[in-house]
Amino acid sequence: MTKLFLMRHGETYFNKWHRIQGWCDSALTPAGVKQAKEIKQYFSKNNIHFDKRYSSTSERACDTMDIICENAPYLRLKSLKECNFGKFEGSSERLNPPYPYGDFFKKYGGESEKDVQTRMNSTILSILLSSDEEDNILIISHTGAILNFLLSVNMNPQVVKDQGFSNCSVLEFEFDSQKLKLKQIINPS
Repeated sequence: MTKLFLMRHGETYFNKWHRIQGWCDSALTPAGVKQAKEIKQYFSKNNIHFDKRYSSTSERACDTMDIICENAPYLRLKSLKECNFGKFEGSSERLNPPYPYGDFFKKYGGESEKDVQTRMNSTILSILLSSDEEDNILIISHTGAILNFLLSVNMNPQVVKDQGFSNCSVLEFEFDSQKLKLKQIINPS
């Protein structure tokens, strides 16, 4: 059975400053580096090794991957990036409309939720379907993109939010015969 570890990047300065961070970027904070190191230790302690690794092209995701997997090769995919919030990029999170966003950001040069769901679903399912049956796969992406992926496979993202989905949280799935099952949520301490 293929295992997918779908992970959120470590804390960034924009997270700390409550800024909308989609396609714009900010660096990991010292806390974000610490979170990534904690998850790396979790993987090591539990003898979890990855056959394939993928990251969003955003610096915050790549930096998290570099900490987790050190010198191991990985693919950077633009299709794993966070939602594009258009003109709202870098603005205060207080400007976010109520969730769900629907097409709100599209009229400001961003993406609709459906756009994000489609690209995340296509990318992740393509990775899973091209993997060997026993592969462990690590994908590092972003909160909005991951929650939209869950919607695209008919999972309720509120379940994940209720169990805690902080920076560097990892959703562990099993994938068998095109069926994806959430096994656990791993959170840094």
